Amino acid sequence: MAFLLGCEKVRVEFPTKTVFDGISLGVDEGDRIGIVGRNGDGKSTLLNLLAGQLEPDEGRVLKNGSVHVGVLGQADALSDDDTVERAVVGDLPEYEWASDARIRDVIAGLASDIPWNARVGTLSGGQRRRVDLVRLLIGDWDVLALDEPTNHLDVRAITWLAGHLKTRWKQGAGALLVVTHDRWFLDEVCTRMWEVHDREVDPFEGGFSAYIMQRVERDRLAALAEQKRQNELRRELAWLSRGARARATKPKFHVAAAQELIADVPPLRDELELKRMAMARLGKQVVDLERVTVRFDNADGSSRTVLDDVDWIIGPGDRYGIVGENGAGKTTLLRVIQGLQKPTSGLVKIGKTVRFAVLSQHLDDLARFGDDRVRQVVGRYSRRTMLDGKEMTPGQLLEKLGFTRADLNEPVCDLSGGQKRRLALMLILLDEPNVLVLDEPGNDLDTDMLASVEDLLDGWPGTLLLVTHDRYLMERVTDHQFALLDGRIRHLPGGVDEYLRLTEARDSTRPGEGAGAAQSLKQSSQGCGTRFVDAARPFASSGATEAGSHDAASGAGERLSGGEIRTLRKLMQSNERKTETLNAKIDDVRAQMAAADPSDFTALGDFQTQIDDLQAQVDALEEEWLEAAEKLGE
Repeated sequence: MAFLLGCEKVRVEFPTKTVFDGISLGVDEGDRIGIVGRNGDGKSTLLNLLAGQLEPDEGRVLKNGSVHVGVLGQADALSDDDTVERAVVGDLPEYEWASDARIRDVIAGLASDIPWNARVGTLSGGQRRRVDLVRLLIGDWDVLALDEPTNHLDVRAITWLAGHLKTRWKQGAGALLVVTHDRWFLDEVCTRMWEVHDREVDPFEGGFSAYIMQRVERDRLAALAEQKRQNELRRELAWLSRGARARATKPKFHVAAAQELIADVPPLRDELELKRMAMARLGKQVVDLERVTVRFDNADGSSRTVLDDVDWIIGPGDRYGIVGENGAGKTTLLRVIQGLQKPTSGLVKIGKTVRFAVLSQHLDDLARFGDDRVRQVVGRYSRRTMLDGKEMTPGQLLEKLGFTRADLNEPVCDLSGGQKRRLALMLILLDEPNVLVLDEPGNDLDTDMLASVEDLLDGWPGTLLLVTHDRYLMERVTDHQFALLDGRIRHLPGGVDEYLRLTEARDSTRPGEGAGAAQSLKQSSQGCGTRFVDAARPFASSGATEAGSHDAASGAGERLSGGEIRTLRKLMQSNERKTETLNAKIDDVRAQMAAADPSDFTALGDFQTQIDDLQAQVDALEEEWLEAAEKLGE
């Protein structure tokens, strides 16, 4: 793999903070790297540094001279006065960009519903984000550096983007650096992770799920090492005077170890207990929608139906997630549920004891605090709240949501976006509502804070309605998911994947609709004698995506024969048995090592050599197993 770019012994310092100190990193061809870390630890700084947009205070940034880097920032630099066409393709003649299959594919995938002649200044936040993405993705880049590319995108756009990035380059070519809080996206796209923390960057193999498991194992090993160090401190001091200790191994993380780590972890939520507590707070009725229809009149005299004869019962303790395209009517549905929007027809019944609380995308409720400091705001709340069967004070809630002592003296208006969202959530919980409506609560939160919020919501005893485009958050926090499709509420037993299949099936029966870029593309393609290929459809399922990625990467759609498949499966099963045997031997040698005389350095060295040899055999078997699994597409 050829080296593309990186940095060597880099130090980055701002007036009030040192972000990096002596870090060295490299990006090779074929790398797909997700960058995670807490808000403010330097994820965007690292991206800008590697992309050449920020100069280090010490050290140097290295780049292969022929490498072209494309960068997507958190904020776009689009001109409000430009049309969508000019923002995307600039002054390129129509016959040139419309005859390029790659450009047509990107435009149709992300901007098919956006009017081609609309002014950028009239677009919504999600539409501007998609236009900026299209502008970047139609370019020919060796490295893509994307900072929060999923912000403002709906589920379908995120799924399309993931599929595009997985098949954009051939296997082993190009490189991707992405900063995002969308954990599904990280798992789908990335094969390596970088964790930014405490002026350092730690690399991990695999996507987000593998990163979490390795981090748990890393922390467990660190705790064991610290315990051992404390127990043997006096002996170690004696050893230090005689020379360095024996080299320690750094074994890989195994699936079996992960299963052992989570074997005694209880379920995320005690659903029966939470429903019992919710019944005590809410009674039997929460919100019932009976044959509810909502229509809006257009300026031309026509009308648009947002909700069409909807029947829906929301009960005590229900945890529902709502998905739908931008503009499908999710906000209208939430307003109807709260009694803020009267339906055109039908009946909305709201229980007498219901107390709504809403965490919106815009956090308008915090504006009233102005320059008040966090400690002043929290000091006005003396009540405790019940979470997961325990009473929690405002201070304990703040700590659980990641606020430090220094943060308490910060004015509310000066808090970061993630801090404001966490503070707003805490104040809502202190008001003790019994129906909680969350509209994109994951915006501006890093992955660690998302995990803290999820943990907090797991113990909250009430009815929860969640609207989010974050698939991981949706399926982690809610028990049932519903889609708003063509004005109807549809239950999704199969989760977000089922929603994507439904929208794909619906769109396949509506050819030629819309006055957006896809229609312009179709006309332009016909005009220049090329055949238009509809690339706007999202990937039907993760399996389909993986298959497509594999075929594109290999350059041929050939399948393995039955005999080859059987041979590979036998090899995998054999390696699993051999690995189990070797691991048992390693455990046995470690037990002998623990029982040996700690002053017999020769014996300890022999035991360590045996462990190293056995571990090398395990590593080789695992590598062979992974190669076979990759060939089988597993």
